[in-house]
Amino acid sequence: MPTITPHLQFNGNAEEAMRFYVSVFKNSEIENINRDGPGPRARMNGATFRLEGQTFFIFNGGRRYVFTPAISFFVYCKTQKEIDRLWDALSEGGKKGKAGWLKDRYGVSWQIVPTALDRMLTGSDIKRSKRVWNAMLKMSKIEITALRAAYAQKRG
Repeated sequence: MPTITPHLQFNGNAEEAMRFYVSVFKNSEIENINRDGPGPRARMNGATFRLEGQTFFIFNGGRRYVFTPAISFFVYCKTQKEIDRLWDALSEGGKKGKAGWLKDRYGVSWQIVPTALDRMLTGSDIKRSKRVWNAMLKMSKIEITALRAAYAQKRG
């Protein structure tokens, strides 16, 4: 069975970014680091690390490529507390967007969303789904209570 591993290319700060991501996500670890010489002060060329079970490869590649919101990482959260923690950590020094989107200080785009969102948006009641969608579009950080209120709203 093939394995898909996202490859993130940074402009000299790949190790800093990797260590930041591993500090933000609870079930995370650095798997290995490839350096251009011996000792801890040698420049990191590439590394692999895991965030919540997903392996990533990270590389210092230079200024040729930059991140865009065309690629983002969906992070499903079960609770508002989890959304708040990840939103605050990942958006610090970055840019907060709409509907759960943010760009972190390294330029990587993330979507911090509740696990219940899919159920609310894909149900058979199109009016309910539209109310949830419209409520979400008015938010920056997603608030589960507001989404649930839009979903539960009586038809009018």
